[in-house]
Amino acid sequence: MQVQPFHLAIPVQDLEKCRTFFRDILNCEEGRSTEQWVDFNFFGHQLVIHQKEEYVPTKAVTNPVDGHDVPVPHFGVVLTWEDWHSLAERLKSVNTKFEIEPCIRFKGKVGEQATMFFKDPENNALEFKAFQDMNQLFAK
Repeated sequence: MQVQPFHLAIPVQDLEKCRTFFRDILNCEEGRSTEQWVDFNFFGHQLVIHQKEEYVPTKAVTNPVDGHDVPVPHFGVVLTWEDWHSLAERLKSVNTKFEIEPCIRFKGKVGEQATMFFKDPENNALEFKAFQDMNQLFAK
């Protein structure tokens, strides 16, 4: 399946703290940048963080999904099963505070998936997930 990369731009107050997080914690390759923004290769997609000192994050809200309070909004990537497990271990090794610990959601049901939620330094929620069977991604 050939997927076109998405582009997402998000505001941040502390550009350097977020640059370090995406580059050093998530291992995203840095692309173009200025003093006000930084471009990242976010697992094959384009993520841009924009310095906005007056930005105030919205109040966190959640939605119940399979026994967990899922933060919304959130963004992330569907990884391979092996890459998801590697990322989960790397995040645990640097003492990441998870909103939802790495786990298997919808176990034994259509759409069974590995998932984890955590936040970047600006309180943006990220979800990384994986399917053993990618045909389950959009299964009903």
